[in-house]
Amino acid sequence: MNKTVEILADQPALVKRALELILSKLETAIEQRGQFTIALSGGSTPKPLYEAIANQKLPWDKIHVFWGDERYVAPDHPDSNELMARRAWLDKVAIPAANIHAMPTSSANPVVDAAKHEQHLQEFFHVAPGIFPSLDVVLLGMGDDAHTASLFPHTEALKVRDRLVTVGNKDNNLRITFTYPFINAARNVIFLVAGANKRPALGQIFAPSADDFAYPSRLIKPQGELYWLLDTPAGLELKL
Repeated sequence: MNKTVEILADQPALVKRALELILSKLETAIEQRGQFTIALSGGSTPKPLYEAIANQKLPWDKIHVFWGDERYVAPDHPDSNELMARRAWLDKVAIPAANIHAMPTSSANPVVDAAKHEQHLQEFFHVAPGIFPSLDVVLLGMGDDAHTASLFPHTEALKVRDRLVTVGNKDNNLRITFTYPFINAARNVIFLVAGANKRPALGQIFAPSADDFAYPSRLIKPQGELYWLLDTPAGLELKL
């Protein structure tokens, strides 16, 4: 794992740098493998990034979009990560519908839908069960409790090491989430973290030792590149 930490002036600078990184990784992936795979995060921080990507002239037919996690709500629900990304980006460009790999949330059973999505991923990447394929980019945010995707402190999802997808739990609100070993199989993981409220969690993430199950973002140690992009309010007190 190669880790890079960058502290940017503000959120627009954060978005600009994230866009640069993604476009660079996209170009390399398409050149080397003929396609680019990216997993999106939810929350407010990446929304302007998605809007910026929508303004690019890109080979949309070679781009495949996934999500690192999803709330267990309908795709048209205001809380849906899929809906946010569609409105900010995907509905504005000519990306084939088959290239959008949303997490299913319609069976009324998140365990069933998590297994269904895992099977879809295995078929897409042509891997057998137990094999972790490599996404080109996984975008992640981080909550002020140090959770990432829907991997929350002291929850069962943190113990899942043999699957790609599992059920996350936030105060009994169920989610579907990538597991941390699947995230760690990525070629590039990019954290986008903004706001002074993230400082205490970041202090624990970057501490020489701390409880991984109390601060789940510590578990993210990809085989490829790891980028922490922080705005100044978030990164101000960080001792690197």
